[in-house]
Amino acid sequence: MTKRMWGGLFGQEPDAILEAINASIDFDRHLFAQDISGSKAHASMLAKQGIIAADDAKKIARGLDTILSEIKKGKFKFSSALEDIHTHVEARLRDLIGPAAGRLHTARSRNDQVATDLRLYVRDAIDRLDTDIAGLQHALAKKALKHAGVVMPGFTHLQPAQPVTFGHHLLAYVEMLARDRGRLADARKRMNESPLGAAALAGTSFKINRDMTAKTLGFDRPMANSLDAVSSRDFAIETLAAASIAATHLSRFAEEIVIWTSPSFGFVKLSDRFTTGSSIMPQKRNPDAAELVRGKAGRIIGSLVQLLVVLKGLPLAYAKDLQEDKESVFDALDTLSLVVNATAGMVKDLEPDAKRMKALASTGFSTATDLADWLVQRLKIPFREAHEITGKIVAKATKAGVELHEFPLADMQAVDKRINKDVFSVLSVESSVKSRTSFGGTSPVNVRSQAGKWLKKLKK
Repeated sequence: MTKRMWGGLFGQEPDAILEAINASIDFDRHLFAQDISGSKAHASMLAKQGIIAADDAKKIARGLDTILSEIKKGKFKFSSALEDIHTHVEARLRDLIGPAAGRLHTARSRNDQVATDLRLYVRDAIDRLDTDIAGLQHALAKKALKHAGVVMPGFTHLQPAQPVTFGHHLLAYVEMLARDRGRLADARKRMNESPLGAAALAGTSFKINRDMTAKTLGFDRPMANSLDAVSSRDFAIETLAAASIAATHLSRFAEEIVIWTSPSFGFVKLSDRFTTGSSIMPQKRNPDAAELVRGKAGRIIGSLVQLLVVLKGLPLAYAKDLQEDKESVFDALDTLSLVVNATAGMVKDLEPDAKRMKALASTGFSTATDLADWLVQRLKIPFREAHEITGKIVAKATKAGVELHEFPLADMQAVDKRINKDVFSVLSVESSVKSRTSFGGTSPVNVRSQAGKWLKKLKK
């Protein structure tokens, strides 16, 4: 009997080019563990329902365990002549246990089989990513706690805006990553329904128990519509969308590391462990890890777009186009895991130059808002008027070539005679960040509190 799962109708062998385009084993072999788990659950259910003999089910389970062991040990032989992982497993099972292997595919199609495998794979990947991202959050929160009082420039439009603390800046990414984990968790919850038992597209006449297989495989329930079960890949799209947003967050942070490590900024330093050199310029220290994190975001986003394009014109139910769903999913989720862990490594490795950051935070009139606030709080001047007064003082200080904390009181009083020497109490960058105690603000007290809360939460 041919080892092809569909050979009975055909009198000729497929053309070589058809075999080449049709084969998916080079990438769907990644599904081996999920495929075997699904097959074991299916065989157990068939025996429980009296559809196959209990003895055959035991042979199938033992054979599948042997195949799983062979693949894990690298002893399993893959061949492009057997187009996919499902065919490989069934063919090897036949070698191991004989005709009983042919009963495994009862009341099942490769359509519901691969849909089940991919859901299991994506679910497992989400669980791993959640652990990875939590590890990055921990690294960021720990670094934030250590440097809660280190002052740095805060930017809008990449122009000096107001002083912030380095710890506060790092905690912004902890918050972003928390939402990334939430999106992945939401995707996991929605996708946790079992396609197994939907068969090719219409269900089956066999008296199967889909609740049993769903429970065995850790799904919340079986999918309610057989057409939807075999053809839907929105769970993969949603996961890739969440992955793309996470990759975008990581890319933004990587861009900042690239900027911060440049001599023009000099905010942080990375060791030899996370930098590389130049083949021609001996002095170079390049932040390649950060640049690759930034670059690989495009790869992950591209995977999302690729899968959307594959699906956008597909009528129900299954079509071979859906074979193109796997490579993008595998690559994107593996790549995201890699860049998350690379970013965590950089966070642990980098050290801020507190002196340099404070010096630059003190330039660009970054405490101008503090001056305006002082006018409102101490002199009870309406904010719009205070804003105008401050603008005039900044203009004079710019012309004089000095920062606000260096600008003479007499020159300020020339703009508004109500200003007194107490104004200098708010014009240093230290006093600026210390004053930002509103919830979510940059004050060191806030940063220590938030970092501590995150570290406690992540420990759980």
